Amino acid sequence: MNGLGVVLETARRAKGLTQEELAQHLGIAQATLSRYEHGMREPDDDALSRIATALDVTSAFLREAGKVRGAVALDAHMRRLKGAKPSEWRRLEARLNIYRLHAARVFDQIAVHTEHRVPTFNPDETDPVTAARFVRAQWRMPAGPVRGLIAWLEAAGCVIIEEDFGRVGVDGLSQWIDALPIILVNSVAPTDRKRLTIVHELGHLCLHSGDLSDDIEHDASLFAAEFLMPMEVIRPSLRNLTIGRLHDLKLEWAVSMQALIERAHEGKLIAPARRSSLYKALSARGWRLREPLSDELAPEHPSLVTDIGVSLLSQGLSPEEIADVVGYDSPRLARPFLPPGPRLLRAL
Repeated sequence: MNGLGVVLETARRAKGLTQEELAQHLGIAQATLSRYEHGMREPDDDALSRIATALDVTSAFLREAGKVRGAVALDAHMRRLKGAKPSEWRRLEARLNIYRLHAARVFDQIAVHTEHRVPTFNPDETDPVTAARFVRAQWRMPAGPVRGLIAWLEAAGCVIIEEDFGRVGVDGLSQWIDALPIILVNSVAPTDRKRLTIVHELGHLCLHSGDLSDDIEHDASLFAAEFLMPMEVIRPSLRNLTIGRLHDLKLEWAVSMQALIERAHEGKLIAPARRSSLYKALSARGWRLREPLSDELAPEHPSLVTDIGVSLLSQGLSPEEIADVVGYDSPRLARPFLPPGPRLLRAL
């Protein structure tokens, strides 16, 4: 399969379309589209233009991405439930790849100077807990709860994009854009779950950019726990846990009560029997599936790529020009690289 074919298939999957559906929309035979995607035939300019329009991108986006070696990473790190449907998580994986290609076009045009960077480690040489401590130290983060988590990651050049995944059993995905990392996260997740997902994916980016360990999900979870709840700091608060104490700690650390229970258990601060009794108490209240207090946590939303779009607007570029740079067919489709609402409407 050639580069253009891979990009065509990925863009189609990202739209949630089957070959048959896209071919029918284009008025061509499915066999023809299949040949395009498998590199057996290359679409002419007119055919590529019609395909691009159907996929909400530009012809230049498809052609240029198809010329980049390794433009599409076939696999993404992903935090998902075991029951998540393959068709859904593959669609999200394709969406992450397409966002990755759009973001790469932005950063090809604009030099983004970051205060920090996302470091990478060899998991055979650096364990997840040590890696999390190193990242916090390198970023000069204060001890204790992490405030403004997304702002910390974006200050390190991490592109974070959120969208509504629906109920698909997937919380987040991550990849690298050459030297810049990207995370796609489910916008409808509660704040505590979203924060844990983002740091879980940060753990993948730090630990799993090259050779992978045998249990990468466990590694990412250990990284996330130490990053959000440094044991050295939180240990005294995890002794003698009660439901009321869990309420207070959730508001203080902006993590779920279940994450706090697990942290206490990992630190051998509660016995297995106490861990079980706390979970039973949560279950009796219906809190295993939906915890209280999540709505009281300060919501966090990414802004880096939208801020870049706002900056380009302020420099005199039109929304159409910015959309073209990013590779979208229309400014209306260029979120999150262009701001929604009044700012964009005034620019138009």
